Order: sequence, then C-alpha cells, then structure tokens
Amino acid sequence: MEKTELWALEASELAKLMASGEVSAAETVDAHLERIAAVNPRVNAVTRLLADSARQAARETDRRRAAGERLGPLAGVPFTVKENLHVAGSATTHGVPYFRDRVAQADAPPVRRLRAAGAIPIGRTNMPDLAIAGVHTTSQLFGDTVNPWDPQRTPGGTSGGDAVAVATGMAALGLGNDSGGSVRNPATFNGVAGLKPSYGRFPADHRMSDDEPVLGHQLFPVDGPLARSVADLRASYEVLAGTDPQDPRAVPAPLYWPRPGTPVRVGVVTDPGDRGDVHPDVRAAIEAAAAALEDAGHPVEEVRVPRLQDALDGYGALLRTEFSLAWPVIRRLLTDDSARHIELDAHRHPPVDLAEYLRQTGVRLGVQRAWARFFERCPLLLGPVSTQPAPQPVVPRTPEERDAMMMPMRLLTATTYVGVPAVAVPTGLAAGLPQGVQVVAGMYREDLCLDAAQRIEERLGVLAPLDPRPHRLDGVAG
Repeated sequence: MEKTELWALEASELAKLMASGEVSAAETVDAHLERIAAVNPRVNAVTRLLADSARQAARETDRRRAAGERLGPLAGVPFTVKENLHVAGSATTHGVPYFRDRVAQADAPPVRRLRAAGAIPIGRTNMPDLAIAGVHTTSQLFGDTVNPWDPQRTPGGTSGGDAVAVATGMAALGLGNDSGGSVRNPATFNGVAGLKPSYGRFPADHRMSDDEPVLGHQLFPVDGPLARSVADLRASYEVLAGTDPQDPRAVPAPLYWPRPGTPVRVGVVTDPGDRGDVHPDVRAAIEAAAAALEDAGHPVEEVRVPRLQDALDGYGALLRTEFSLAWPVIRRLLTDDSARHIELDAHRHPPVDLAEYLRQTGVRLGVQRAWARFFERCPLLLGPVSTQPAPQPVVPRTPEERDAMMMPMRLLTATTYVGVPAVAVPTGLAAGLPQGVQVVAGMYREDLCLDAAQRIEERLGVLAPLDPRPHRLDGVAG
C-alpha cells in the first residue's frame, strides 16, 4: 500500500494493517503529518503538531510489534486532541492567551486511555475561546477554522477542530467534548460521526485549576470521540469507557447489554417542541434515517420529546447562574466578540436566586424520570442534530440572532441536560452540505445508539474523508 493512501483509511482499518505487519506505525504517522502539511493551511483545524512525540511513539509501537509483544486495539492510529484536554508536555490553552504556557504534566483520562490502547496523539485542535464562545470554532490564539465542505459555512463547535481534522484525513480519530452538542454539532456539519456518552460513562477531568468545578460543570460536559465511521466510534467507545480514580463519577456499567430478541422501537421527532423551524433538507435526512431503521426491522413512530421546555429552562438556569458568579474573572480572558455569546444568553436565562437554583436541581431529576419512562416504551429516539443546516460563521449581535443560531440545536441541549448517550451519524449531502441525525437512548445504552447508527450508515453511506472544497458559487458545491 502506498504511504500517501494511509491517511484515507479508517482507524479500524489502520489498526488491522499494523497488527498484521502490512504497514508500520512510523509510516502511518508520517502519512498523516504530510496530510496535515498539505491540508491544514486551508482549514486551520490543527493548532499545534505533536510531531516529535508522535514519531517517537510510532517507533516504540513498531519495536514492540517486531518483538512479538501484544499491541492495543488502536495501535498506531493517529488522533487529535482538543485544546481544552490535557496532553502531557503540551499546553492546554483553551484557545486564549492566559493559558498559553500552562503545560500539562499528565494526560487527561481519555487521552491516557487512547494511548494505552496504542493510539498516538498527533496534534492539538482548535476550539472557541474557553469552549463557551458560541458554535463557530474560532479562538484568540489560533483564529478561524474553516468548514471543508463550504468555507462560507461554520464547521460548528466547540469541537470543530477535531471534526474538520477527521473529515479531511488529518487524523483517523478526534477527541473532543460535548456540554450541549459540541461533539455532535461539528460532526454533522462536517460529515463525520460523533459520540456523546452517558454522564459517567467515560472518566474525565475538566478542571482548569485545583479548584473543584461547580455543579452544572460537573453534570453536563462529557468527552467523546469523532470518527469517519460508526465502527471507529465503537472501537473508541470500548477503549474510553470504564472507571478511573481520577473521576469518581465514572461508573462500571456494562459496555453491551443483552440484545433484545427483535429490533427495538424507535421514536422519531422532526421538530422538537413544534417550533416550525425545520429546514426541508433536515426533514429529508430524518426521513431517510427513519426509513433505514424501519427497513432494518425497527418499529418506528412519531413522538414528542418529554418535558423539552423544562430541560431547556433548567439547563439555562443552572449554567447561567454559575457563569454569573465567575463572570468577572472569565470576562477578562475574552474578547468582546467571544464574550457576547454569554452576555446575549443572559437576556434569555438571567441568573436565579439560591432558592430557584436548588429547585432546578430537583426539576432535573424529574425530567430525567420522564425521559427514563419514555425510553421504556421507545428505547431509541431519532431526531435532528440541528433543525437548520450549518449557518454562516458569524457572531450574533442581538438576543434574537443568538436564538436563531442556538434554538435549532435544542435537542442537543436537552439530551445533555438529561445525561443520556447519543450518536450523530451522517445521512448524505444536500445542496453540497453534509446532513445528519442523532440517535439517542437511555442511560448507558450507547450500544443501542451505535447499533442504530450502524444501520443508518450501512444504508446511507460514509461521507469523509474529503479534500477541502473552494467557495461555493450560486448555491452549488465547488
């Protein structure tokens, strides 16, 4: 196999080739570094290379294989890491100058687990400032990341750098995080797959300092992988799951549960909350995914999302109240543009008093009960990642503009609030742009999500990798 073709292979394929000795980890890493050199200047997804350490890890992988040692399931597979996750020896910048020199002494738990499986960190990836500055990936330190399908559309965020890197073949896997759609949104906008695990499924550590984070920031953010195929998401899931003393929230739930005798029922929601804002291309994507599942034997029915507005209100009340306490410090780290996202949201979700904050913690449990009852009847929920295609990469200037950008992603917010797993999977192209859906299940049922996403992928195909496209003209992809 020619070295220049290695960057186009999926992670599972690369691991098999290296285990069999058909390719080496060294040539695989070099092929991806060459791909980054060729492509990254056009999309600005990879912020910093980890070339020296990646080559060293590749040499060690090849030495171990030559010595007959047992290799991990992802041996030699290159992956990128978002700028807010620790990689030992690399600064965790969060995209802002204040953290530019904060070099991590140890890997974050998911980085450590991927390394233990043999995967090799090859670069850091862009994100919005502090992962709070909207859904477009742009940072003070590294600038704008470009959507490879259309530079006039956002790549999404906040894990947009990883999504673009995976979509364009600069890495076989990306490691990001999701606290309201930040894995699933860029996955869909870039035509790749993404997994948001259940709360407590993957160990994590999102502390910026020795201080413990407040409640909402412990409940909502989860780390998750991005990949070009569901098979690669599954391989990453099996590696990342499990307990870890660094994160006492991580639970020893089974990776796979007993399979039901027949395909499970799927509830389909096209317009969560009946807001009337579903783009025809998004509607068509959901219909295609529902048809794929129905053809695979799943009973399919239209449903309403339980207690959607309570979930959206509760998410806003908890997080914005907590943000208000730290805002004087956080604001100093942001530009006017990156601060505006939070300031505009304060118009929609102003801080609440202590009594209301405590009440909202109880409301969340009630919403979770309602979702658990829903999943007893419909073990899977199929719906949009966003009710609109990828928007332009602009910063909203008014509360109305911010609502127009954020409300299409309300099902992302609700599933984060409840803590359930979801897989975003592509469904094809429309007007030159990737479309996709998300499959949601009850707590710790990632296996159901992955199985359903696999059936959708088998019917509708894989979109990436691709070469970045030039600007679209007259609505037609270049």
